[in-house]
This record gives sequence, structure tokens and C-alpha cells, in this order.
Amino acid sequence: MRAVRLDDLKRALVATLFFGAATGIVMATFNNYLAEVHQLSAEARGWIELPRELPGLLLVGIAGALLSVLRETQMAAAAMLMSALGAIGLGFLSPSVGWLVVFVIIWSFGDHIIFAVEGPIGLKLALGGREGRRLGQFGGARNLGTILGVGVIFILARFLGDRFGLFFAIAAGSALVAGVFYSGLRVGSTDPRSKRLVFKRRYSLFYAISALFGIRKQIFLAFGAWVLVEIHDVPVSTIALLYFIAACLGVIFRPLLGEVIDWLGERTVLAADELFLLAICVAYAFASDLLAPPYDLWLLYGAYIFDSVLFALRVARTTYLKKIAEDPSDITPTISTGITIDHAVATTLPVLSGYIWDAYGFRWVFILAGVIALVGFFVCLRIRVPYPGDEPTPGVAPGP
Repeated sequence: MRAVRLDDLKRALVATLFFGAATGIVMATFNNYLAEVHQLSAEARGWIELPRELPGLLLVGIAGALLSVLRETQMAAAAMLMSALGAIGLGFLSPSVGWLVVFVIIWSFGDHIIFAVEGPIGLKLALGGREGRRLGQFGGARNLGTILGVGVIFILARFLGDRFGLFFAIAAGSALVAGVFYSGLRVGSTDPRSKRLVFKRRYSLFYAISALFGIRKQIFLAFGAWVLVEIHDVPVSTIALLYFIAACLGVIFRPLLGEVIDWLGERTVLAADELFLLAICVAYAFASDLLAPPYDLWLLYGAYIFDSVLFALRVARTTYLKKIAEDPSDITPTISTGITIDHAVATTLPVLSGYIWDAYGFRWVFILAGVIALVGFFVCLRIRVPYPGDEPTPGVAPGP
């Protein structure tokens, strides 16, 4: 049984590595692709987040349907196939914004399904009490994949220019390799199937934290990068380099941050993350007011990299859920519900932020986000987990 676990662990880590390469390539080039190929404005960039986040909004229903016929590992393999198709479409089959939207949705379906199941797969490969460590190792593997993928893109962009078709083709190939390794996993093959749909009051704080994560994700993915691309004309090679640096740091810090979650607990880690996000928002909003060029841009580069590394702390949501779960079969569908709530925020915030950006200036986007981060800090202070051996009670579990 132990040998099977180790074999599955190796396969899962390799799959995660190639998944990280595919996602890193797309995210490192996407904003430049929108600006250079489709020449979108900030408001239009905000609107693009609606179709990109739509699969996440629908995930609770999609995951429920898939869980009735597939296990988590099979869902992961199918997700990678969809990601590959979406990447090929973006690279070669999107001459207009209409086709861009179609393939953004296809890519996003794969991207969101994998995020719903990678946590549960990692938890099944974790030893008791070391869930943060195991999920941190998976985060490190994902970052190593991002290093390899984005490193290739950086070299290609420097020597060949912005060849987006080539970039997305490499992403598609990486996703297909990840799908092959996911399809070979046996972990959880004898476990009872997860439930199709879970929405319980006992998980209400998990849902609230998921909504907060939706806000911080949009700050980083959409408007953090957009400040660099639109305000400071940062080229795709530099964005790829920033991704590369963040991924290198992530290989080291993601496993360490997983250990920190096991050591300090989810409440401390997630509350600190909100304070860090507040500082990042201040940097994005006022870097050019506080520092003269080029130091303002260096500060923004630092904020971008720091925010990317801090994404590792999102696994604290998954470990928190495991500790308060009423039934292990609740975990995957509850994560899917959390992602849907996350995206209910994510589908509205970019449109509002794009309007604020165009009407009042980009600083107000980050001022608003900073206020929300401060509110999130107090929300995360309400987290409680049971002591080992305690029975969790409905609602917020007892414990310090």
C-alpha cells in the first residue's frame, strides 16, 4: 500500500509540474496577448474576466455532475485536455474577440476544474497532520513547472519576439503531458465517491474566505499585471522574467509556507496574508508617488513577485476545510462551491474595477482592494479549528 502511495505521489508531482508549466506560460503572456494582438482597453480587459471566470462561477454544478461519473483523478485528466484545446484555440483560432472569448472559456474550464480537484488529490497523498507540508510540496512542483515553461518563453521572446502562437502551443503540449500523468493515478480509486453538491452552514466561514480569495486573485491576475503592461509598457519578456523569478522563489517557499501552515495554523496564516495584500495594494496604487523612476517600477516588480509567492497560502483554505469537514466526501464538492463563490465575486469585480480605472484612475482600484483586504483580515481572525481529537461542532469549530 505504501509503494502504491509513493508511485502515485511521483506521478502526481510530475503531473503538477507540467500543469504548472502550462498555466505559467498562459498567465505570463495573456495580458500582453490581449494588449498587443487584440488591443484591448482597461475597461475591455475587465470585461474579458467575465467569460474567463464564468466556468468558475458554474463550477459547483459542473463538478457535481462530473463527480457522479468521474473520480478526482479522472476529472484532472479531462481538465488538462480542455486546457490544451483552449490554448491551441488562443494561439491559432482567435482572429476576433468573439473567438477569443470562446477559447478563453474552454481554457478556463480546464483551469478551474483542476483547481477544484488538485487539493483533494494532495490531501489523499498526505500523512496525518502534515497536509500543509504535502500541499506545499505540490505547490513547489507547480512552481518548478512554471520555471521551466516560463523560462522557455522568456528565451523565445528575447530571440524570436512575441510569437504567441508558439507560446500557446507549448502550453497545450504541457497540459497534454499533465493529463497523461493524471490519468495514471490510482489514489482514491477505492474511496467512496464524493457527494455531488454540498452547501452547509458549518462551512460558511470557508465560503467567506473563498470570496476574499476571489478578490485578491483578480487584483493579481488582472489589474496587478495590467499596471505593468498598460501604465509602464512592460514587455512580455519582462513579465515572463517576473513569473520566472516568482516561480524560482516558489519552489523554495511554497513547501516552507506549507510547513508554516502546519505550525502556526490557518487563522494566523490567512490573516497575515490579508495584511500582506493590503501592503501590496498600497504599492500598486502609490509606487510612482512615493518613488522616482526607475525605483517605482522596481517596487512594482517586487510587489508582483511577492504577491505571486503569497498565492501559496491559498492551500490554508483547503487544510482548514479538511479539519472542520463533517465527512471526507464533503471536501471536493465544498471546494467546488467555494470556487463558485470566489467567482461570483470575480465575475463582477473586474467590470467594476475596469470602470473605476477608466473613470477615476487606476489608483482607486487598489485603494478599494486595500479596504477589502483590511475587512478580510478581521474575517480571517474568526477562524477556529478543533484540537486534535475534538469533534468539530456545526458552524465555526471550537479551538484557539
